[in-house]
Amino acid sequence: MKQNLVVIIGPTAVGKTKLSVEMAKALHGEIINGDAFQVYKDLNIGTAKATLEEREGIPHHLLDFLDPEESYTVSDFQHDARQVIAEVAERGRLPILVGGTGLYINAVLFKNYTFNTPPEDQVYRTELEKYALDHGNDALYALLVEKNPEVAETIHPNNVRRVIRTLEKLRDPKSKALEAHSITMKDSLYNPIVIGLTMAREELYQRINARVDKMVTEGLIEEARALFDRGLQGAGSVQAIGYKELFGAFNDEYTIEEAIRLIKRNSRRYAKRQLTWFNHQIEVEWVDMTHVERIFSKKALKIIEFVAGKIK
Repeated sequence: MKQNLVVIIGPTAVGKTKLSVEMAKALHGEIINGDAFQVYKDLNIGTAKATLEEREGIPHHLLDFLDPEESYTVSDFQHDARQVIAEVAERGRLPILVGGTGLYINAVLFKNYTFNTPPEDQVYRTELEKYALDHGNDALYALLVEKNPEVAETIHPNNVRRVIRTLEKLRDPKSKALEAHSITMKDSLYNPIVIGLTMAREELYQRINARVDKMVTEGLIEEARALFDRGLQGAGSVQAIGYKELFGAFNDEYTIEEAIRLIKRNSRRYAKRQLTWFNHQIEVEWVDMTHVERIFSKKALKIIEFVAGKIK
């Protein structure tokens, strides 16, 4: 029999953290982070990492354990998350995987999600290298954003070598690591109960804007400045929305006010991409959290009851 695994997905600012904690308390669960950037220490405010108070004593895994200088791939996460899921289950607890990084979620769930490195295509690589020289790193990076924005979020535009290698993987028909392909829950290593949170677009965007303002009040600019002063401009960790925009301001490319505007805009765009990804990738039980402040308790209870009924 496959191991039960609850998965809570949805765009940024929709309420995943709060629901996951309530579910863990009710169903004797432990939470596994599925966000690409919350694995890093010192990236707290900008990644909306759950505080100790918000965790309410519930164990959280793969959260806040890597130095920002360290590299951490999807393959690394796949290995670590599967190991943690097994350990949580061995303790008789319910593993709850929570996150907004769709690629990471799929990598954990599906046994045929492999990370084969494609053979080198020197002609294609030369074309990409020439494109970068002729048009600039940002133009090359834009090609990656167009093909797979989820993956692009984790790579610095100036890391040309990695951008090119990723574009090669996306081009290779034998590489399943980064491309959407036909997968169903029967292909999962687990018995997954996938809960997706969504809400009316206008309310979601209002919550995102308000969250960014709150982050700034809580010290986002100072947090980003400390990372900038450590010389982390090229690190994968600080490609998270919030840091890269502020780094531009620190480099005098634009004002702090413009950086905050960009953070809000990019967060809204990312939320839209997250919903698109989840809608096209996996089977999800969607729950509308519109008017979340008013209906959260009632919706959370119904979701927990639904999950309890699905556990085998």
